[in-house]
Amino acid sequence: MARMLMLIVMLMGGTATSQLPEFSQQYRQRLGGAIDALEEILADFNRDAAQHGLSSAEAIARQKASEDPFIRARGDSMLNAEIRLSRLKQQQSEYENAGPFERLMIFARGFDSQLAQATAEDYEPAVPVTVTGFASAGIGALAGLLVMRGLIGMARLGRRRQRQNG
Repeated sequence: MARMLMLIVMLMGGTATSQLPEFSQQYRQRLGGAIDALEEILADFNRDAAQHGLSSAEAIARQKASEDPFIRARGDSMLNAEIRLSRLKQQQSEYENAGPFERLMIFARGFDSQLAQATAEDYEPAVPVTVTGFASAGIGALAGLLVMRGLIGMARLGRRRQRQNG
């Protein structure tokens, strides 16, 4: 019974982790779309600022100094958009220069929570037919095996203590 349960946990762990490369790939696709959208928003803002003889930084500073709370909030939004765009471009550059396993580490190290949430909402599982997918599945299966061995070991230890005390 324990071996069957161990096999089930290993299969579940392997199946779940085998999806990491596909999830990361779908995230990278969304990453490009988010960069395009932010660039368009900031280009419009920069054009408007330039028409009034302002740089982007000057326009944001003017907004943030406004008495109007809405205008101040828009200044914060534009500053946050610039920061996020810079962060997303950096991540995209890291992805472009990384191998399959490194991409998983880049995702784990610093994913954008908005993009990850949107990816999860539309995620479509895929069969892991890449080396990375198989390796990821193997890691998940191994993790499942280790968890089950640990649980079985603790259960056996508990039974031994009961017999010794009983």
